[in-house]
Amino acid sequence: MSRFFNIQTDAEGVCTIFLYGDIGDYYEVQSGRVARELLEAEKAGSRIHVRINSNGGDVYCGIAIYNAIKNSKADVHIYVDGIAASMASVIALCGKPVEMSKYARLMLHSVSGGCYGNKKEMQKCIEEIESLEDSLGDIYAARLGMTKEEVKATFFDGEDHWLTADDALRLGFIDGIYDAEPVPAGSTPEQIYTLFNNRLTEPQNKSKMNLEEIRKHPSFANCKSEEEVIAQAQAYAREAGRVAGLENENNDLKTRLKEFEDKAAADEEAARKALLDAAEADGRINAEMRPVYENILKSNPEEGEKALKALAPKRKVMEDLKVDPGDESPWSKRMKEINNKLNKQ
Repeated sequence: MSRFFNIQTDAEGVCTIFLYGDIGDYYEVQSGRVARELLEAEKAGSRIHVRINSNGGDVYCGIAIYNAIKNSKADVHIYVDGIAASMASVIALCGKPVEMSKYARLMLHSVSGGCYGNKKEMQKCIEEIESLEDSLGDIYAARLGMTKEEVKATFFDGEDHWLTADDALRLGFIDGIYDAEPVPAGSTPEQIYTLFNNRLTEPQNKSKMNLEEIRKHPSFANCKSEEEVIAQAQAYAREAGRVAGLENENNDLKTRLKEFEDKAAADEEAARKALLDAAEADGRINAEMRPVYENILKSNPEEGEKALKALAPKRKVMEDLKVDPGDESPWSKRMKEINNKLNKQ
């Protein structure tokens, strides 16, 4: 069995990878994890199914996932099961081909972001957002046969553009529509997203799962008959028997991994605190600026440390006055001279 729990492989060697959740290195859909899963899936077979149910997330992480899938040597088919919103809609475009459930939704909108600082720093943030919209506009334009300017004028206008499967097919975002389990009429995008996320882990009939329900699971998508479903289920049962002996070892490894991750997180937090304390102590930053640089250090420690080092410390006058033990400081002497003159008057 694959050591990647997010990959499911059927009897014919088709691997399925689930991009279910928000995109970002601190969320469910992480660029490094997806890239490793793709490499593992390529070893297992020549065809990969990528199933998407995501509200979007970090643009840079999403671009990395887009490039990883786009450059895969495998035959990648993408399926939008529930929602492919924001950055997830960009990832969906690299399918070869891409299909949507007739109940699913695609959503496009302008890039969002924020910053803290003076007007020059804010202008840089705006320029970065505009640059990202240029890049994403190129990706959409290549798929839709539109110019980048047409894409930006149509979809990057500050509004959310929700598309049904029919809309997406008509505009050229997808190559086809597939059936899925019925979704209640009038369901909101949030309800569709939650519904498909739950179906990833929960059977629709908790007391009894019949053969038809099993066939709806992605692992049995290529089974053409009941006999093939049963054969596939038996294969999984045999694999489960082999895995039983490894369960304790796997739990131990996960416990050790959690300990290492916790220690690494604590060390990173301590290092950030030390840098920020030192910067605040010598006047490079104040209490109001501290959260800004803390966020920079969290997202990009190397750049954050460089930014702090580039700030000039604010030295106090008293720090430059060296007084030998037992002597009066120049400040005290001067104040005494002023008081003596005032007393004589």
